[in-house]
Amino acid sequence: MKKWLLLTAAVAVLVTVWLVARRTAPLETPFERVKRERLVSTLVTNGKAEPIEWSRVRAERAGAIRRVGVERGATVARGAVLAELDATAARAELAAAEARIAQARAELESIERGGRAAERADIEGQVARTRLDLQQTETEAAALARLAEKNAAPRQDVTEARDRVAKIQAQLRALELRRAALVTPADRGVAEARLSDAQAAAELARKTIEQSTIRAPLAGVVYSLAVRSGAVVNPGDEIAQVGQLDRLRIVVYVDEPELGRVARGMPVAITWDALPGREWKGEVEKVPTTVVTLGTREVGEVHCVVVNPERALPPGANINASILSRVVENALTIPKEALRREGSQTGVYVLEGARLTWRAVRTGISSVTRIEAVEGLKEGDPVALIR
Repeated sequence: MKKWLLLTAAVAVLVTVWLVARRTAPLETPFERVKRERLVSTLVTNGKAEPIEWSRVRAERAGAIRRVGVERGATVARGAVLAELDATAARAELAAAEARIAQARAELESIERGGRAAERADIEGQVARTRLDLQQTETEAAALARLAEKNAAPRQDVTEARDRVAKIQAQLRALELRRAALVTPADRGVAEARLSDAQAAAELARKTIEQSTIRAPLAGVVYSLAVRSGAVVNPGDEIAQVGQLDRLRIVVYVDEPELGRVARGMPVAITWDALPGREWKGEVEKVPTTVVTLGTREVGEVHCVVVNPERALPPGANINASILSRVVENALTIPKEALRREGSQTGVYVLEGARLTWRAVRTGISSVTRIEAVEGLKEGDPVALIR
C-alpha cells in the first residue's frame, strides 16, 4: 500500500514540474516574409446551370398518353413529335361532322335548284299537262262562243266551256303555288344553320386531333420528360423541357458585399461535384440590378455564359463558380492569416530585431489564401502568423 502511495506522489510531482516548465517556455510564433508575386483575385461561390434558350412543353388538352416518341436526352428538331394523346373519339366526331356537312350542302344545292329533283319534276309535269289542257279548253270555249253568236250552238255549252277554263286555270295556279312552296326562306335558313353547326364541330374535332400531337417548339435536347405511355394529363400539365445545351447560362449567387468586385466580361470557371476534374469556361454576361434573399444570404444573381460542347453539364446542376475579378502582376502579398485588426486599424505584426512591432497596412485585392499589401510593408518583411 505504501509503495502505491509513493508511486502516485512521484507521478504527481513529475506532472507538476512539466506543467511549470511548459508555462514558462517561450511562445513559438511562425513567420512568413512579404513577397512579390502574381496575385489573382477570385470570387468563389455557388450557382445553378440553366439553358440559355429553352421551352417548357405543356399539354393543351386532357387525355391519355397513347405514345411517347422520345427519350430523355434525345436531340430533336423543331416540330418533332414528343408524345401523342389518344384521339379516337375526336376522329370519330370528325367523320360524323364531315358527313353532316355533306348532307347540309346537298340540301342547300337542292334549295338553289328550287327543291328536290323528284318532287320538282312531278310538279313541272303536272303544270305542263294542265297548261295544255287549258289551251285546248280555251280554244274549244272560243269556238263555241263564235257558234253561239251565229245561233249555231247553245249558250249552255259556252257557259260550261268557260267554267272548265276557269277550273283548269285554278288548278294551274294551285300547281304553281305548290312548286313555289317546295323551297321557303325558312328552309334555306335551317339548311345553312345545319351546315354551320357541322362545320364548327368538324373544326373543333380537327383542333382536338392537332392538339393530340405534342411537338417540340424548338430544336434542342429533351433534358426533362415528365410523362410515360398510358399516363393521363390535363391542360397545362408539363410534358417535357427542350433546350439548346451547347451553351448554358449559369446563375451565380454573389453575396451583397462582394457584388462590387464583379463586372461584365470577367472570366468565370465552373466546376460540378458530380464530375470532379472537369471545368467549364465562360464569362460574366450580366450583373444584377437587385439583391434578393437566398436562405440566410443576401445575394445578387450574376448571369454567366459557359460553353458546354459535350453537353456534360446538365440544366439544373448545382455548380461551383470562380469569378476572376482582377489580376495584379508583381504584387506585394502576405498570407491572410497574418492580417489583424487593432481598434480601427488593419495591420500585421512585423519582426524587427527581437521584437514584434505593430504596423498598419492598407490592403488591396485578395485570392483565397493571400492578400495584397498596398502600403505599410516592403518585400522581405517577416510578418507573424499569430493564431
